[in-house]
Amino acid sequence: MRQQTYYEAYLDDFDKIVVYLSRNSYGGSSNRFYVKDDDGNIYNLLIQSVETTQNNYTKYTLLLNEELEIGKEYYVVHQHARAVILQYSAIVKTQRFDDMFYYDGADLGYTYNNKYTSFALWAPCASRVKLEIAKNNVTYTYEMQRTEKGVFRYSVLENLENATYVYFVRVNGEWKETIDPYGNASIENSRRSAVIDMRKIKVKDYPLPEMKTVCDAIIYEVSVRDFTSQKSTGILHRGTFNGFVEENEYTKEKCTGFSYLKSLGITHVQLMPVMDFGSVNEIYPELHYNWGYDPIQYRVPEGSFSIAPQNPYDRIFGLVNLVEECHKAGIRVNLDVVFNHVYDKETHFFENTVPNYYFQMNEQGDFSNGTWCGNDIDSKRKMCAKYIVDTCIYLVKTYHIDGLRFDLMGILDYHLMNEIQQKCKALNPNFMVYGEGWDMPSFLDYRERASIVNSFKMNEVAHFSDRFRDVVKGRTGAHEVNVKGYCSGAVYLIDIMKNVMSGSCTHEGMDPMFANPRNAVNYVECHDNMTSWDKLKECCKEDSKEIRIARHKMMIAAVMFAQGIPFLHSGQEFARSKHGLSNTYEESDDVNKLDYERRNQYQDIVDCTKDLIEIRKNHACLRYAEKEEVEENVRFSSIEQQVLLYQCKDSEEVLTIFFNPTNGTFHYEFDQDQTLIYYNKKIEESGCRHLTIAPFSVIVACHKYS
Repeated sequence: MRQQTYYEAYLDDFDKIVVYLSRNSYGGSSNRFYVKDDDGNIYNLLIQSVETTQNNYTKYTLLLNEELEIGKEYYVVHQHARAVILQYSAIVKTQRFDDMFYYDGADLGYTYNNKYTSFALWAPCASRVKLEIAKNNVTYTYEMQRTEKGVFRYSVLENLENATYVYFVRVNGEWKETIDPYGNASIENSRRSAVIDMRKIKVKDYPLPEMKTVCDAIIYEVSVRDFTSQKSTGILHRGTFNGFVEENEYTKEKCTGFSYLKSLGITHVQLMPVMDFGSVNEIYPELHYNWGYDPIQYRVPEGSFSIAPQNPYDRIFGLVNLVEECHKAGIRVNLDVVFNHVYDKETHFFENTVPNYYFQMNEQGDFSNGTWCGNDIDSKRKMCAKYIVDTCIYLVKTYHIDGLRFDLMGILDYHLMNEIQQKCKALNPNFMVYGEGWDMPSFLDYRERASIVNSFKMNEVAHFSDRFRDVVKGRTGAHEVNVKGYCSGAVYLIDIMKNVMSGSCTHEGMDPMFANPRNAVNYVECHDNMTSWDKLKECCKEDSKEIRIARHKMMIAAVMFAQGIPFLHSGQEFARSKHGLSNTYEESDDVNKLDYERRNQYQDIVDCTKDLIEIRKNHACLRYAEKEEVEENVRFSSIEQQVLLYQCKDSEEVLTIFFNPTNGTFHYEFDQDQTLIYYNKKIEESGCRHLTIAPFSVIVACHKYS
């Protein structure tokens, strides 16, 4: 932010300097400015314009007659002989700067072997960079050399495994200590980066169930901490990577933790942020609770999920083991990544290495805040985009993950999302890329945002369907808790219900939101929404508990049977409650824990969810990926404009699915014999022609072609 001190100077382009003089200093007046460097060179400046600002400053726009050398330290002097550091500012947002300093090498960070380690840091605006290495309680400091494209380098000719390091970057007249942006290991609380031997990081691959399209996925969202934080789980290392996949006689008998996850039948587990984040002390994680949407290091697993966070290897091995065990169980692993903002801009390595470059900033020096986190990542900058792509590829190659979920994806640009999808899928043919495509009010041009409104520009990227959530469950805003959806009793939404059940890709009921069903992630509940159960308690107060349970099952059935990609929030399958709270990101373990005692209480909903998952897996006509397939094979009708009839077919069968969210009883006559495979639970009843549709019921009838 500008206009904070008496005298400020900014290099905003290769030929333009902007100066702010407080009118409390020399009346804000100067008739002459020049630039000087430490070598005694003088560069004259031409005053192009003078403006008075609303903040009691005089703004001078100055023109350079000759260009400055990027990376040198300069001072701007006014007529009263006062000098101030010239800050590299909006110049870093110019295309010319990007073209001049874009570095396409693959050696940023460190390159290790047991004889030497080479370090490389991209810091084009820095005048100096020092490397501080600590090993065996001895600290060494080295002056790094500036090389091509603003990359600083240094090689240490010894075995540095387990050594720790930081950089000291001199930029804009200040020394800033920073960890390594490309660092892949760290000691506790992000204090220092660490050197490890990546050859020791090996993920054993296991055969996974076939996936023809992303619509074969059934995603289950869960927090590593929440999953096993309850004391009665019988798990030794609760809330950790190791605890996540820990099994013993108790967990198997009581069906807790990983034993429980394996029993559900889901295809993908989506881990809420597992890369290094702020707010939680890694040594004393019990002091604070946080989900982790406040990133610090993008390539280093979170230490509070580690048994030994001081050990750079332990957290890595923990995540590797988690992925291996999930894969061994036939479950793919998606990571929730947070590239839209950082925890603390002023102390983050992005800002400490190249100030202003990585964050959306306007010409006035104000920073975009579409995330409401105080900073928005600028993915249009070439080295920022490279960093994100490089990091995604690193995560895929290192941890063998199967998908990425992007938090507040609408902050990023759609070109970047397409590139990530293409490059990750080249490494893993079944790779998934999806995220929150909300149209965030950032400085990025709305036409460039990776938002739902631009989903047609991202052919293979999926978006969370807020339309599906709002139509099926009801709106989720803080002042809209009483607004019902179709399954909670708003039967007038039946036509739009047809649209969302078709993957929101047809003109059924309303205009399409997506090009294909594979672009729709269908959900009614996720980590930062009011849970479905809590929502039902508020908007359906007139219902008995039994009816609320029936409606809850109906919502899960809608998620499982809709065209598109089904998504479940952990605990949704046993009426998870957060005491009416929605965004519980820092509430406590008591609020956020996965409650296995509640699971036992609502085992009927768990069993129902398993049945619904099995039906989706067994019937390919519920998993069309292309719009043309939906248009050809999916039909809708209704009974008295209240009960939804959803029919889908393929070459082998036709399914007729009934949703009755009312207290009325209805009747339906089939033209051909049907086998009822689901009537509020899995059944097997053949020869059905006359169907009685009970209140608050979901029914699936199947007719096999002879």
